[in-house]
Amino acid sequence: MASPVAESMVDPSTDGMRLDAFLASMPGLPSRSACARLVAEGVVTINGTLATSKSERVVLGDVVRAPIPDAPPASAAIAPNYGIPLDIRFEDEYLIVLSKQAGLVCHPSPGHVDDTLANALVAHCGYERLGKLQGADRPGIVHRLDMDTSGLMLAAKDDATQGALQDLIRLRVLDRRYVTLVQGYVAPEEGTITTGIARSPRDRVRMAVSDDPMAREAITTFRTLERFEAGPRDDGYSLLECHLYTGRTHQIRVHMRHAGHSVVGDPLYGVASRKTRAKGRDLGLERQFLHSWRVSFDHPATGERVACADVLPADLLDVLGALESRSMGRTAAGEEICPRICGTDAYQRG
Repeated sequence: MASPVAESMVDPSTDGMRLDAFLASMPGLPSRSACARLVAEGVVTINGTLATSKSERVVLGDVVRAPIPDAPPASAAIAPNYGIPLDIRFEDEYLIVLSKQAGLVCHPSPGHVDDTLANALVAHCGYERLGKLQGADRPGIVHRLDMDTSGLMLAAKDDATQGALQDLIRLRVLDRRYVTLVQGYVAPEEGTITTGIARSPRDRVRMAVSDDPMAREAITTFRTLERFEAGPRDDGYSLLECHLYTGRTHQIRVHMRHAGHSVVGDPLYGVASRKTRAKGRDLGLERQFLHSWRVSFDHPATGERVACADVLPADLLDVLGALESRSMGRTAAGEEICPRICGTDAYQRG
């Protein structure tokens, strides 16, 4: 029996939309990433002609057709894991703001089947009470943090909220602030890094700054909070607050490397090696010094302003404590932010 087919005409409200996004808006079709796979499989047509790129733009009057995939079996719903603690900072019937611990993967992937944040969210909310726009294996996930990045992130309890929060990210009005410690002396008080980012052609695990036309725009602004003088085995360090305007994979880590100031402890893009670790340039860290310390946004359902802040975890505070005697002073931004990220009783100096 032939699979059912979804068909839709592009109207003025969807004119110019990317094909994968338009497909995801059609009744019966799955998440945007799953729709992109349909395009890659060669089963999507526009006006009867085979579509070849998920990123091509649909035009007013186009008729788009795609097969409706079979619903995943019940066994595809990921299992709850009640043993993973959730550090929840805000929760209502629509969404959750939580602080993710370092070492926790956001959703199932090879090697991580039932020990992810998604499994913990299923345990907390129930599988059917989480948004599935990102896919059946990513319930509730709105955006991701790398496994060894800690801090605040959002989860959604229904598709409408999940889609609305992703729209806020796409429109660059969901404010996400990170703190990172980088190698070397960052001279500017503030700055903006704008590049394309694409997967590295030399190593598919890594991302890289690229001027390829298919690279995705990535924008990171930063403010310098504090600088630390050079030591006998390093070039000093700088503490930064980074503001993401886009959400590309490994964006801050890639941009900092591109700027010549790799994130301390970064095993993929940093200076880490047996030799440099022996010299202590990563200050004993086994993961990148990167923490999502603040998120703020207008609640898509209630309209209220939601703002959450999160202090640095103990391992990152220990690193700053070890550098305290080498401080060259805080900037004006640092005087405002450092007490908040370090806690009122920790790492306080006059």
